[in-house]
Amino acid sequence: MVITLKWIYKVKLDELGGILKNKAPLVARGYRQEEGIDFEESFALVARLEAIRIFLAYAAHKNVVVYQMDVKTAFLNGNLREEVYVSQLDGFVDSDNSNHVYKLKKALYGLKQAPRA
Repeated sequence: MVITLKWIYKVKLDELGGILKNKAPLVARGYRQEEGIDFEESFALVARLEAIRIFLAYAAHKNVVVYQMDVKTAFLNGNLREEVYVSQLDGFVDSDNSNHVYKLKKALYGLKQAPRA
């Protein structure tokens, strides 16, 4: 199955409501993917709340400093295990090869495989 792509346009505002920057991430329309056909399984590795509480309690008991981190582009950096093909984006179609598709090497937002890539 060939998955279509879509631009999501966002405007990031500052505290006063002024425009800070425009964002336009490219996302896959993964809602059309079917389990067992386009991907094997879909899950995200997430720590359970109990495990986090135990870790923080232990760190507090041992007087260890704990830092927080968030990887905002985590879904974009993972290598794909399955072969995923996407169609050419409207406005970016190669007129000489309009029926060609692209094979993804890295995960995109919207793919069912993205959380485990």
